[in-house]
Amino acid sequence: MRRILQLAVALFALTCGTAHAADWPTRPVRFVVGFAAGGPTDILARRMALYLSEKLGQQFIVENRPGATGNIATEHVINAAPDGYTFLVTTTANAINMTFYSKLSFNFLRDAVPVAGLASITYLMLINPGIPAKNLIEFIAYAKANPGKINFASGGIGSSNQLAAELFKVMTGTDLVHVPYRGNAAAYADLISGNIQLIFADIASGRLHAQSGALRALGVTAPKRLATLPDVPAIAEAVPGYEANGWYGFAAPKGTPSDVIAKLNAAINAGLNDPAVKAYFANVEANPLAFTPKQYGAFLASEAERWGKAVKAAGVRGD
Repeated sequence: MRRILQLAVALFALTCGTAHAADWPTRPVRFVVGFAAGGPTDILARRMALYLSEKLGQQFIVENRPGATGNIATEHVINAAPDGYTFLVTTTANAINMTFYSKLSFNFLRDAVPVAGLASITYLMLINPGIPAKNLIEFIAYAKANPGKINFASGGIGSSNQLAAELFKVMTGTDLVHVPYRGNAAAYADLISGNIQLIFADIASGRLHAQSGALRALGVTAPKRLATLPDVPAIAEAVPGYEANGWYGFAAPKGTPSDVIAKLNAAINAGLNDPAVKAYFANVEANPLAFTPKQYGAFLASEAERWGKAVKAAGVRGD
């Protein structure tokens, strides 16, 4: 009798789990972003959320929980109920933080389940025009002649654009001072006024300031020039071997039903192939990243290793 009861309970759980996956979503779904509204993480997540809301018949809501370079949002999602209604918008910072911080209460690769990729971006190196440098060679020479006098902004301690600048420092032998902000958008006022002299920014927002003349573009972090910015050199042209980029995706709390993850992955990948979404991404210089959950997991592991080496090379820590 006990065995029959146990079998009945197991079959009931399996049936409920399957029904849950088949019907999902039956209520609003949260995408938790670890950075302030208006930055690349936020705008890309919101565009995908809009697509999913239209296609899956429930609201996908972006919730901003900035702070600690994404760690607050990551911890919140990892500790959330694994019911398929809370997901993390992952970023390069998640890979960086595994080495950058030594006392986290979680292990990102162990405690979060990969769901799907979203996009990758290239950074644009921008300076205040008050710096008397018209190109990278002149900037490097000026920085070496003025150690500790050039401040660079980032979207937060341990953010990928901080590490892009830290790598630049290591590879050029320059002494630049880090000033963290709660997102790139918050730094622009100080950068334009001259309180901050340098930033590695997403192209979508940075290009507008360069085109207006408020800031000067010196290079892109891709290994080669971009077709959309042919007059802006790759930093690698002056600093051989330099490359840095940012990326975004989605992860879930451990224990989230695999069928739900598979369904969301398929919907996100369909969105990345949707003409309207592709056009939006192209307009903000974001390259779609389509992965299966397994492929995204392998990508996250490789990025954690790559950025771990970068953190150690730069000699920076978050605690």
